[in-house]
Amino acid sequence: QVQLVASGGGLVQPGGSLRLSCAASGRIFSINVMGWYRQAPGKQRDLVASITNSGLINYQDSVKGRFTISRGNAKNTVYLQMNSLNPEDTAVYYCNARYGSGWSEAWGQGTQVTVSL
Repeated sequence: QVQLVASGGGLVQPGGSLRLSCAASGRIFSINVMGWYRQAPGKQRDLVASITNSGLINYQDSVKGRFTISRGNAKNTVYLQMNSLNPEDTAVYYCNARYGSGWSEAWGQGTQVTVSL
């Protein structure tokens, strides 16, 4: 099993920045890929960014050039640096990990990001 704890959300003005963190525990050496999803009210949960063990990174088109995903040296932490935030980025952000040979899935508890004046 893998457990995830996310932090770093909050209220920020348009054009501002936030950094989300997600710490994994449990079978961290079995993690294949970590990522961030977000879900706005009334919308489906969408992938924002992901990073594999080999460093392969994928971004949703709407965040390219503004968001940066990275992993800590111990590989049990993933970060999402979010710059040039706009109101459309307002959502609950969830940390995700896929692990093990069966690609099991773990979710963090979600952290609210609100971009508003």
